[in-house]
Amino acid sequence: MGTSTANSGTSGSGTPLIPSWLDDANGPDNQEPQVGDAIPSPLPGIPEPGEPNRYTAPRNAFSRFARSGGSSRSSLGGAIAGYVSHSSGGAKGAARRMGSSRATGGRLLGFLNDVADRGLTEALKSLNLDGLAGQPAGEIFKALADYICPEGGNIDVAIARAAFYETIVDLESEGIASLDNLNGDQVQTIFEMFATRTIEDRIYNEIGTKAITLPADTAAIDNVQAQLHDFISNGVSDTLNGMKDRLQTLPQGKILEFVDDMYEKAFTVLEAMGEAEKDRA
Repeated sequence: MGTSTANSGTSGSGTPLIPSWLDDANGPDNQEPQVGDAIPSPLPGIPEPGEPNRYTAPRNAFSRFARSGGSSRSSLGGAIAGYVSHSSGGAKGAARRMGSSRATGGRLLGFLNDVADRGLTEALKSLNLDGLAGQPAGEIFKALADYICPEGGNIDVAIARAAFYETIVDLESEGIASLDNLNGDQVQTIFEMFATRTIEDRIYNEIGTKAITLPADTAAIDNVQAQLHDFISNGVSDTLNGMKDRLQTLPQGKILEFVDDMYEKAFTVLEAMGEAEKDRA
């Protein structure tokens, strides 16, 4: 399903809507995440458990979507809308569940903005990686992986890291072979690809794993994956297009705030898109 982070899924029983280790993804002092920052330690405190069956309806809808080979848009819409509204407690809760993806997204966006503002050589020099100047975009991103998304021991960190590597693959499809003359539109495109992959991987891990029966036809499986990806990509794209002016004038000190706002707005859009698909059934 397009992710290397699949696990047994979240049971829902006795687990909080917002796990304590996801809260304030970049640390208790709410400081901006910097390239190379370590993933924060878990925060104390245990939130109240969420409703035990909050994943049931969206998982059932996702299973129907998968069994249809990707043709049941109403089931896909129901799965996405239900995940945001019921499983996550709304767009704000879904955004907070992104955890490490928020911090990684902040580091990635900070680096991209630095490249656009000062040039690739200067941005890399600040990381003692100036020897990478002139290398293809994909090679530079691979070298940046441990700075932007350090490895960790939980699924949340794994999702952020997997999404980052998936974004490297997506660079080629978008024709971004070099970072030498990065412009604002390319910054938005790269960040959009990363945000899409993080949401896609999170949703699949939450309501897809152990909850779906995939069709036997390989082409149908590919279509299920493509439909899910395109649905989320369209929602994230609409969100970032509406935030374009902020993104292109974004100071470094406001990056985390922007990323958090983007995820919340994206989940609001995705929930609305999902409800609209359900209504067409």
